Amino acid sequence: MSKRGFLLIVALLAAGGLGLTSAVAEYGGGKAEQAKAGAGDWALDATYIEACSCHLFCPCYFNPSPEHPYCEFNMAVKINDGHYGATSLKGVKYWLTGDLGDDFSDGKTPWLIVTFHPDSTPEQRAALGKILSKVYPVVWDKMQTDESDFTWELTDTQARAKLANGKGEMVLDLFKGNDGGKVTLHNVTYFGAESNDGFIMYKSKLHRYDGFGHKFEYSGRNAFVITIRSKGKVEAGD
Repeated sequence: MSKRGFLLIVALLAAGGLGLTSAVAEYGGGKAEQAKAGAGDWALDATYIEACSCHLFCPCYFNPSPEHPYCEFNMAVKINDGHYGATSLKGVKYWLTGDLGDDFSDGKTPWLIVTFHPDSTPEQRAALGKILSKVYPVVWDKMQTDESDFTWELTDTQARAKLANGKGEMVLDLFKGNDGGKVTLHNVTYFGAESNDGFIMYKSKLHRYDGFGHKFEYSGRNAFVITIRSKGKVEAGD
């Protein structure tokens, strides 16, 4: 596993002592039922449109610190297939925005905002909280939740995603290789996911976020599209 894989694997579990699953339940006003732990398993097959503040390719996948004293990112995610126990996650979308900070070798990172798509049910959000804490086991100083629809589009030359609430947007241009085709990085771990299809390289034309007191905007920086897969057992008390 890469250093960044372990590190972001150390942050979704808590935000100043608040676990991701707890944050999801709190977001639902205490009414959201968490996916029941017990017999069964979970699986995730998801495609990410992702960009960050580092230059291509993000050194955080090979080092314990980013290019700058921060690594600000957006991730627009579409679940191709998945479930947590009896809760289906197929077609669910979510958006992650945050910062890895200047040094994540201790597994601690500054902040994360989880934006849920309004079509996702309380049970699906709770299930996502369970799964993401396994794919990203890290500790965030502060974690907040939001809700918004968003567009998600891949063309031959671009990847685009935009939050309907206007807070975040990514317009990414495909990085072309010597033969004019796409460039894909293989055999590198994506966080805590068991496998992936490779990092398809892009460069940001526009990468921005403005919300919850955080604001950034970049162009010509690291970006990629990747499909990840992971699975596990649903454990009692999980």
